[in-house]
Amino acid sequence: MTARLLTLFASFALLLLGGCAHLPSNESERVARLWIQPGPGAQESPPAQGTRLSPWQHQTFPGKRRNQYAYVWRDGRPAMGVSSESGISAMRLTMHHAPSSLGHIRFSWKVDRLIDEADLQQASKEDSPVRLVLVFDGDRSRFSARDAMLSELSRAVTGEDLPYATLMYVWSNQLPTGTVVNNRRTDRIRKFVIQSGPGGVNRWLDYERDIRADYERVFGEPPGALRAVAVMTDTDNTRSTVKAWYGPVQLVPQPAP
Repeated sequence: MTARLLTLFASFALLLLGGCAHLPSNESERVARLWIQPGPGAQESPPAQGTRLSPWQHQTFPGKRRNQYAYVWRDGRPAMGVSSESGISAMRLTMHHAPSSLGHIRFSWKVDRLIDEADLQQASKEDSPVRLVLVFDGDRSRFSARDAMLSELSRAVTGEDLPYATLMYVWSNQLPTGTVVNNRRTDRIRKFVIQSGPGGVNRWLDYERDIRADYERVFGEPPGALRAVAVMTDTDNTRSTVKAWYGPVQLVPQPAP
């Protein structure tokens, strides 16, 4: 998983999402406009040179089958639809959201099925039909020797450092909500189970999470700046097929005192 995440969050091969095959171009653009913007208090990173559409970037992995993402209407909601068949890729929005303005994050998702063989605690089976991923800055001088080595490797391969901390909201087949699962190679990547079991399959599930509170619970320290938000579906390890939909993501700043 570490190699995949290094590629995900520090890749030099970023592909922007193109037009939607499921909707006329004007309708696709209308759905896209209802999707995430950085929100008040955030400074959006500029899109890559030559890009024209959404700042959301489709990020792929070398040697891996990519997912198919498209802006769609689903049950009367604007959504980012994804179809994954033994594949993995993500949609990412880069930004700079200061720690002082971090508040809540609102998001939703829907899946047509869970992945029966998936197990977030086993590296060979840690696929997930939906993930919401938050990437943070921090003091890298606090890295362990192993994490510092991984960061140097990331910089050598991609030109960017390993993110200081990555928090993933995930749906687990069997782990209870509230469970935190550390990546087996670096504890700078941690998964936070917010949905468990098949009870919510085939319906929209809506969430509002306190970013600061969740980060402090998972990492045991205050968060740094929020640098990216991503949605990611992966079925490559279990060779599975799944369809999912992500609703608009909204960052709600911390109210001024």
